Amino acid sequence: MKPQLIQRLCATVLFALTVAFLNGCSTVPVTGRSQLNLMSAGEEMQLGLTSFDKLKKETPVSRDTAANALLQKVGQRIAAVARADMPNAQWEFVVFESKEVNAFCLPGGKVGVYTGILPITKNEAGMATVLGHEIAHAVARHGGERMTEAMLMQTGGQLLNSSLANTDPRWQAVAQVAYGVTSKVGVELPHSRAQESEADQIGLRYMARAGYNPEVAVQFWQRFAAYNSQQVAATPAFLRTHPTDETRIRQLQQWIPAAKAEFRPVP
Repeated sequence: MKPQLIQRLCATVLFALTVAFLNGCSTVPVTGRSQLNLMSAGEEMQLGLTSFDKLKKETPVSRDTAANALLQKVGQRIAAVARADMPNAQWEFVVFESKEVNAFCLPGGKVGVYTGILPITKNEAGMATVLGHEIAHAVARHGGERMTEAMLMQTGGQLLNSSLANTDPRWQAVAQVAYGVTSKVGVELPHSRAQESEADQIGLRYMARAGYNPEVAVQFWQRFAAYNSQQVAATPAFLRTHPTDETRIRQLQQWIPAAKAEFRPVP
């Protein structure tokens, strides 16, 4: 590839990223991190509402009275403290009947917990740990941030393809593969792990503000680590979308003192 062409490509990408940064920069509540998000909060919320309605039609809703009551109780307490950071949320909490060991909070405050995770949440404090983390994802607008990242990566790929249009097809193939691997391993996965850690940090503060001792979060993640150890062979750390369990627990222990300062037991 000609040096002038490389310079032109770099300049184009840099200009596009600069414009995007200036137009889409916002601040994440609690952590104060600057983020690039080209989606509006309204667009994110509409996607969340649509996705949740679809999920409720496709996935059985649990009729477990105790599980539903626990989710409503803990969910409303966490939502009450998150409301200042996400004032327009339309909160809804649903237990879904599924063996999947997972939970989520979609933009707009739509929260789902799968019954598969209940043996690990185990109690009210464990549920608070999970909900604090998932609601933190929505408050921090991690979904919109990931979609923005995907759009920018796609634009970068298109620019690369355009710049290589007149080169040897073999070099085009090599460049495309290199770009894909670099984007995935060098940008997308590290960013995903950073978002998970940020959700842990924010969630710890939310559960503390809601009256749950943040120290119990470590106990939940220790149970989750024990569950993970019984699953298939672990994925190498650099290919994970989430931090390793050991990293997660270590980070939580570092953040507990700040969260503990906001802890006020509920009478």
